[in-house]
Amino acid sequence: MPPALLIESVFIRAPSQPMNPAAVEDYLLGLQQRIVAALESLDGQPFREERWDRPQGGGGISRVIEEGKLFERGGVNFSRVQGSGLPASASASRPELAGRAWEAMGVSLVLHPRNPYCPTVHMNVRYFVATKERVAPAWWFGGGMDLTPYYGFAEDARHFHRTCKSALDPFGAEKHAQFKAWCDRYFFLKHRNEPRGIGGIFFDDLNQAGFEACFALTQSVGDHFIDAYAPILLRRKDTPYGERERDFQAYRRGRYVEFNLVYDRGTLFGLQSGGRTEAILMSLPPVVKWRYDWQPEPGSAEAGLYSDFLVARNWI
Repeated sequence: MPPALLIESVFIRAPSQPMNPAAVEDYLLGLQQRIVAALESLDGQPFREERWDRPQGGGGISRVIEEGKLFERGGVNFSRVQGSGLPASASASRPELAGRAWEAMGVSLVLHPRNPYCPTVHMNVRYFVATKERVAPAWWFGGGMDLTPYYGFAEDARHFHRTCKSALDPFGAEKHAQFKAWCDRYFFLKHRNEPRGIGGIFFDDLNQAGFEACFALTQSVGDHFIDAYAPILLRRKDTPYGERERDFQAYRRGRYVEFNLVYDRGTLFGLQSGGRTEAILMSLPPVVKWRYDWQPEPGSAEAGLYSDFLVARNWI
């Protein structure tokens, strides 16, 4: 993680409980397949599949759609990669792990619908192991999902956050409030003094409850993604729009690009670890605009996004 955005960590030395990386990989591959199948059903066009190898170790499967009927660009990527020394983005908050050999696997997705009334969404779930001779391995899970609308609808925001809460409720009444607040802090553009979107949930360095409990929580987050996002798409995908809405969408997408290239931990980790650039940067939207000191018209729907949605609030 970049020094400019050190976030809190729940990392402690992992309990001595058997790890099962093979089970994590099986789950992640199944999750990728299930999500892509659901998205293909919504869009009506297939995702392109590309399998790739990483020279330094490992590889992955990229599933990407461009110029679909619903999605202007989207990607659902799986990777399982290894290295001989943790990159700075992964060890900044855990300096005791710097230099260790590592393995990481995860599913990461970003979807950019064409219709400006359909929000962009991001979700990822991941698992890390850092190893060193004569020292017990350190492992942890991370993940979350967040929503970035261009035109805000309270019912969509409530539905997304309620589904996130449902994913976490079985693991403790405090988890949703903790992970929602973490998400609000993480997906924040400090140089703009504004959030990227309406948030969701975010967690990292999760291992204190033991492998099975942390894996189960991570699975629940992944399993709730389609339930959180698909109903919003179905409500908004046929909403009429014009050039004004597309123009504002392109402007707001610029904020998404700024966050991913300046702050996003996953993007930085992928680039620092020699990951596949095409897979890492598939998260960027295909059409983006920037303007100098632009302000929305007072009282407009565009202004309402800033005043009513790009604020930290309890949507439930």
